Amino acid sequence: MLIFEYNNIIKTKVKSMRKERIEQLAEKFKALAHPTRLQIVMGLISKDECNVTKMTENLKIPQPTISQHISILKNSGIIEGYRKGNQICYRVVSDEVRKIFSVIDLSDK
Repeated sequence: MLIFEYNNIIKTKVKSMRKERIEQLAEKFKALAHPTRLQIVMGLISKDECNVTKMTENLKIPQPTISQHISILKNSGIIEGYRKGNQICYRVVSDEVRKIFSVIDLSDK
């Protein structure tokens, strides 16, 4: 009887961990589910780092819009910012997202 209860506790814990992991992945996919955020992440992966000014120039999108998208990507754990002189540079810190983009063909077909 004790073994049966132990097995149920373990199964419940594994299901809970799996559910938590699935929710984490879902958050990342939700964050990537916008064309502008995809462009930001693709650019950061290809250049390793970038600041908001350069993103604004390259994407031709207003700075406040870029900042909103960056906030979503940061909150989902995909990117992080760090100070470089008087500016904040951003980089992709999620290895999972890097792996996803490594298998996607981004060339124009």
